[in-house]
Amino acid sequence: MTELEKISSGIAALLGTEFGFYRENSGEEPGRGLSRCDRQFEGVTDDGECTFFRFLYKNTGYIGVIGGTGTQARAYAALLPAYIENRQEKEADLSKTEYLKRILFGECSSAGIYRYMTKFSVGKSACFALALSVPGQMEEVVSLISQYGGNSLDTVVALNRKNCVFVKFVGEEESEYQSPADYAEFLAQSLREELGLETTVGVGSVVKSLKDIPLSYSQAAGALRYAEVFSSRGNVHSYREYLLVRMLEDVPESKLMEYLGEMTDEGAKEIFEDADMLNTAEEFLQSSLNVSETSRKLYMHRNTLLYRLDKIEKATGLNIRQFPDAVSFRVLTVLYRLLGK
Repeated sequence: MTELEKISSGIAALLGTEFGFYRENSGEEPGRGLSRCDRQFEGVTDDGECTFFRFLYKNTGYIGVIGGTGTQARAYAALLPAYIENRQEKEADLSKTEYLKRILFGECSSAGIYRYMTKFSVGKSACFALALSVPGQMEEVVSLISQYGGNSLDTVVALNRKNCVFVKFVGEEESEYQSPADYAEFLAQSLREELGLETTVGVGSVVKSLKDIPLSYSQAAGALRYAEVFSSRGNVHSYREYLLVRMLEDVPESKLMEYLGEMTDEGAKEIFEDADMLNTAEEFLQSSLNVSETSRKLYMHRNTLLYRLDKIEKATGLNIRQFPDAVSFRVLTVLYRLLGK
C-alpha cells in the first residue's frame, strides 16, 4: 500500500464515509471503487452520488472522491486538500530548506506556503531567487552565502552537488540601492575572493511575496541554463538577457528551420561553424558595436577585426556594424544553437 493509499484509508476511517482518489488526467477508473463517480471536476463539485475535489501530492495532481453529497461532504472536500498536504509534510518531517525547496518547485499549495510563512515568521516582504552553478565545495559555498544574507529570512537551498538556490528577501533599505543583478555580482565576487571559485549565477525577478517565488526561481534557473547552452561570458546572467531565446523556443521547430533556410546559405553556415568568427562577432555585439572596444578586449589589431566583420558581411549579407543587421545576426546565432546546428 502506498503512502497516499494509507492516508486515503485513514481519511475514510476518520470521516466514516467512502473516500477514494485517482491521478488527474491519467485515464484511470475514477473513484477507486466508487463506480458511480464517473466525472472529473475542477474544485469541489458533486453529481448526485459523490463529491469531487482536486489536491496535490508530491507534485502530482489527483482527484479526491467522497461518497455522498450535500453540505457535509462539500465541507470535507474543501478542507481535505490542506489536510492531505499537512499529513505529507508531517510524515516527511521537512526542514526549513526542504520545505522551501518544495515551494521553489511549485509543490506546495497556497495553504502550505502560508504555513511555512507562519512557522518561520516570514512576512509579506518582496523577494527574489538566485540560481547558482557551483564548481565544487558546495558546503563551503552554502556556509559563505548564508553569512552574507542580510537578514534571518534569507535562505540558501542546496539542490545537488553543483547547484543551489539563494532566496533573498528585500528590505526597504536594500530595495533603494540594490538590484538582484547587483547582489548576484556581489555574491559571485565574494565566492571568487573567499573560495577561489568562478560561480555562474542566474538572476530571477523581484516578486511581491514568497507565494510567487517559484516564478523568480524558474527565471533564474532558465537564465543559468541558457548561459550554459550559449556559452555566455561573465558570471551573472539575468532572465531578461534571454527573452529572445525564450520567444523562439515557443516557435515550432519546423518553422524555425524554415526561417533559418530563408536567411542562410552555405557561405553563412561556414561562419556559424567557425568558433573564432563567432567569438569575434559575439564580442563585437557585447561591446555595443564599438570597434575600438572590441579590439581591446580581444587583443586584436583593428584591421584584423575589420577584416573579420567584412568576411561576416560577405558570407551572410549582414553588416553587423549596423544595428538592424546586428539584430538579425543575433537571431541567426540563436536559431543555430536552438536547432543544434
